[in-house]
Amino acid sequence: MSDPLESVRADVAAALDTLLPRQSALAQPMIDAMRHAVLGGGKRMRPLLTCAACEAFSGSYAVALSPACAFEFIHAYSLIHDDLPAMDDDDLRHGQAATHIAFGEANAILAGDSLHSLAFQAVAEAPDISNEAKLRSIGLLSKAAGWPGMAGGQCLDIAAEGRQLSLIELEALHGAKTGALIESALMVGAYCAEVEPTDSRLALLQQFGAKIGLAFQVVDDILDVTASSATLGKPAGSDEALDKNTFPKLMGLDAAQAYADDLLEAALALLDQADLATERLSHLAHKSVRRSF
Repeated sequence: MSDPLESVRADVAAALDTLLPRQSALAQPMIDAMRHAVLGGGKRMRPLLTCAACEAFSGSYAVALSPACAFEFIHAYSLIHDDLPAMDDDDLRHGQAATHIAFGEANAILAGDSLHSLAFQAVAEAPDISNEAKLRSIGLLSKAAGWPGMAGGQCLDIAAEGRQLSLIELEALHGAKTGALIESALMVGAYCAEVEPTDSRLALLQQFGAKIGLAFQVVDDILDVTASSATLGKPAGSDEALDKNTFPKLMGLDAAQAYADDLLEAALALLDQADLATERLSHLAHKSVRRSF
C-alpha cells in the first residue's frame, strides 16, 4: 500500500534543507548544530499537518511549505533544549547523539535560539501567501511556542516532577506542551489556503488538533514504557527515571491505549463533521496513534 504522504514528506525535507543556512563566517559550529538537529531525523508530523490542512481547504500544499517548516524548526529547537542537562539530560535523539553531545552545550543552546528565530523568518518570507495570512500565522506560532503553549507546558512538566497530577491536570499540561503546536500547525495550513478566520470549519479543525495532539502524547508515553531505545531513537524509560507524570503511570497501559483509541475516534468524527476528512489528514490522524516508532 502506497504512503499518501510520501511526496509531501519529500517536499518538506527539501524545503527544510533549503531554508536552513549552510555556511557562516561567524558561527559555523552553530550552523552545523542546527542542521544536525533538524535534518538528523524525525516524524515531521507538524509540517505534514500544515501541508495536509492547506490541501484540505483546497489550497496547494506547496504554498504552505515554508510555514510548515517553521513548525519543525520550533519543534527541533524545543528538543535541543529538552535534551540539555538542565532539562531532561538525554544523550540520544533520533538515533544519533543529542545536539549538546555532538556540538557542546553552548552551541546547542545557540542553535536552538537560532532555530526559534528562523521559524518566524520562514513565515515572514514565505512566497505566495498574503500578508494577512502571515500575520495570523505568526500570532498563532508565537502563542503556541511561548508561555501559553509549549514553553509553559514544559515549565509545568518540570515543576510537577515528583508529585502526581490528576488526569485533568495532565491533559492541560500536554495540551500546552504538545497540543498547542499541533493545533497551530493545522490552523496555519488553513490560513495558507487563505481561509478566513470566520470559517466555521476552523473551530472543528482546532478541536481535531487538540484530540490528535493529546493522542500523540498518550502514545509517546506508552512507547517510552514498551519500546526500546533503538526503536525510539531516544532513551527509553526516561519518563520513569525523571519521575514524570505520564498517562500509563496514571491510568495503566491498557487504559492509556484505550484512551488514545477513543481520542482518535473522536478526532476522525470532527474531521467528518467539518467535511475535511481528506486521505492525508485522516492518515496523519491514524499515524498519531497506530505507530510502533
